[in-house]
Amino acid sequence: MNIHEHQAKKILKEFGAPVSNGIVITSVDQIKEKLSSLKNREYVLKAQIHAGGRGKAGGVKLIKDFEVLQSEAEKMMGKILITHQTGPEGKKVKRLYIEEASDIKKELYLSCLIDRDTSKIAFISSTEGGMDIEKVAAEMPNKIITNKIDYNINGPTEEQIINIISIFDLKNDLLKEGKKLIKSLYKILIEKDATLIEINPLIITKNNDLICLDAKMNFDDNAIFRRPEILKLRDLNEEEPAEIEASKHDLAYIKLNGSIGCMVNGAGLAMATMDIIKLYGQEPANFLDVGGGASKEKVTAAFKLILADKNVKGILINIFGGIMRCDVLAQGVIEAAKQVNLSVPLVVRLAGTNFEEGKEILDKSNLKILSASDLNDAAKKIVEAIK
Repeated sequence: MNIHEHQAKKILKEFGAPVSNGIVITSVDQIKEKLSSLKNREYVLKAQIHAGGRGKAGGVKLIKDFEVLQSEAEKMMGKILITHQTGPEGKKVKRLYIEEASDIKKELYLSCLIDRDTSKIAFISSTEGGMDIEKVAAEMPNKIITNKIDYNINGPTEEQIINIISIFDLKNDLLKEGKKLIKSLYKILIEKDATLIEINPLIITKNNDLICLDAKMNFDDNAIFRRPEILKLRDLNEEEPAEIEASKHDLAYIKLNGSIGCMVNGAGLAMATMDIIKLYGQEPANFLDVGGGASKEKVTAAFKLILADKNVKGILINIFGGIMRCDVLAQGVIEAAKQVNLSVPLVVRLAGTNFEEGKEILDKSNLKILSASDLNDAAKKIVEAIK
């Protein structure tokens, strides 16, 4: 789960990390009332969407006059921002963040995240703040250091903290602030079940203060049940409607840009199904894992989700019946196909528990369903069918 910059900064502040003072508004009419809490009369106006690259898209502006602030806020509120992360459809701006401007002397990069390869916590530090870290890694790898540390209930050791911030070359009070920030980020990651905290840029001001000028946080969906305070921060306006609907049925669904809809049980099998679709020259329209023990109702909901995507020209169902019974899945598919008046090609590959019964149910359905003997055969048939 993602949250907005202003929400991430509030969490940072709660854990003792340095952030600028700011206000969030959902209507331009709120500016005058809320702005009095800011002392600095130079502002940064920021669109709040769940995507990077806002500045290049006109979603971040430095403003030195209240009248200009009002005017620019009116232009930005409701604007469709298109960045390299939003896709061509962009995202509509429904809230703005106004914070006190800072005199920047130096921009740095700092993040911490769960490294799933090593089951450690990774801190990434760079002197090239304000840039995409992927671009820095590709063009200036010597400007980045990564430190991976084991989980410790007491947090990182003094030596580990020094290693993390060594590339910043901080001295005296700045060094103390840097150490404190690392401890804060570590604590947030552990106590809030965050999977990523990114500060880009982390700045040093001309007054030699350390400030988190921008902040991004992601949280583990599987741990949200024990973090109600984080769940309250969820902004459904920023999420794909189909993915919201999928979560209501406990379906693992991610919308993609292809033309072949996929329904699979098991994440590994789903990835293999997507891969083989690409191997045969087409693109998957989604990742959809119905789980090991999906009911007929769950399968019906999954089928409707796929067909709600107007880009879908065909559907590939690939089920290995372990806990799930193939006859139950077949009944769900038929029911869903009748409800939505199926009009696109459908290929089904069944294997495992009751697959013969499932195949018989599909064959007797009088629906235009193509059976496949294996995954390779299934991929060939669906690609041919949509042509």
